[in-house]
This record gives sequence, C-alpha cells and structure tokens, in this order.
Amino acid sequence: MIGRFLEISVHAPEVLASLEFYEQLGFSQASTGEAGSYPYAVVSDGRLSIGLHQRELQQSPLLSFVLPDLHEHLDALEGLGIEILDRRLGSDVFNEATLATPGGQLVRLLEARTFSPSDRGPGETSRLGWFEEFMLPVTDVKAAERFWERLGFVPAEESKEPFPHIGLTSDSFDVALVATGTLTRPALLFTDSAMPARIRALADKGVEFVRPPGKLDPSQHALLVAPEGTQLLLTTAE
Repeated sequence: MIGRFLEISVHAPEVLASLEFYEQLGFSQASTGEAGSYPYAVVSDGRLSIGLHQRELQQSPLLSFVLPDLHEHLDALEGLGIEILDRRLGSDVFNEATLATPGGQLVRLLEARTFSPSDRGPGETSRLGWFEEFMLPVTDVKAAERFWERLGFVPAEESKEPFPHIGLTSDSFDVALVATGTLTRPALLFTDSAMPARIRALADKGVEFVRPPGKLDPSQHALLVAPEGTQLLLTTAE
C-alpha cells in the first residue's frame, strides 16, 4: 500500500560523526544520489538502511518508503481515511508526500530511491546483530495496529519480549507497537542469542552504552544512542 521500505531518515547535524559511529558498529556506506542539495549519507547492514540528513527533517526518525507513480496512489490512501499531511508533486520536483500515524510518527513516501541498493546480502548483520523491527511507542496500541493494517502491514503474534508489544510485518520492514512509557521515543531493535558477547566486544572497542529502558537486565540487553540521537536497543533473543 505504501511501497517498499527505503530508510530510517534521521537528522544528523554532524553527518561525518554519525557516519563514523555506524561504521564502527559494522555498517557500510551506500552510494547516494543527488535528490537533495545538502550533505546526505546512508549506512546499511544489508537489511536496514539509515539515512543521515544534515538538514532538519519534519521529524527524526522519519520512516521513508518508495512508492513509484506516487500521485496515482494518494487518492487511494485518502479513500482509506488516511490523511496526507503534505505533498510535493510535479515534473520539475522530486515527488514526495507525508502522512502521520497514530501517536504522531511520520511516514514519508518518495517517488524513487535516493541511494543505490547495498551490495551486502540481507542475511548479513552488523556488530549489533539482526535488525528485528522499529519499536514505536503509542498511546493506543490497538488503534495504531488498525491504522498500520490499513497501510498494508500484517499483525504478528503479540510478544512480551523484550517487553509487551504488538508486531506488524511487511515484506521489507517490521514495526513493533509498545505502550507509551515503555519507551520514551522510537528505538531500532537488534537481537541475537549471543548478544551479551556482542555487548562485551563492543565495550572492549570503546563503545559506550546507556542503561536499557525499564527493567531490562543490563547484562543481557544494552542501549546505544547515536551522535544524532537515534536509539539502538540490543536484546538477547532465544
């Protein structure tokens, strides 16, 4: 319904500092195009891509999807009761539109890619482990679940790990809805059965962690905050 996931777009005032941070974690830099007139870099682990934008965005993080022939799809989205907050369409501009999900998370729809696909395989991982999902705190989990279903996401089983949430899946990106208070803001969730060893290896390389949210055991889980403020939650999975 909203196309294929492109990147998690973040406002990175110091692009080089953020780029160095993610490369230290095992991400690779992708080749970007010329869609913008400001410094912009992309890092990828083969499954997840993070766009580092020097200019301010409407929101950070912002979820970006590619939807070819964008103008033809906006009427259908509005027909489903989805409000398009803004749109920029025309033969002389890079076509894009933005919509908001319950809780205020913005989703940006783009006419075309803004960087070349990563040459890393989807089964590869960074030093953080497997990227599982985008964890999104919302006030009304069930209302948010119904909205994401209208966007084409399919509900998965409810889970209590690392804390209670409802998962929604698509062919290219998964979202986990958690109650507001569990997380103060969105986080990127990475999992591995051997996560404690990964955490120790990262600490040995000088990576600094902050205390994980809630009652998560710091020996089994960890939280990283990137220079631009993106939260990366590392959890031990079965």
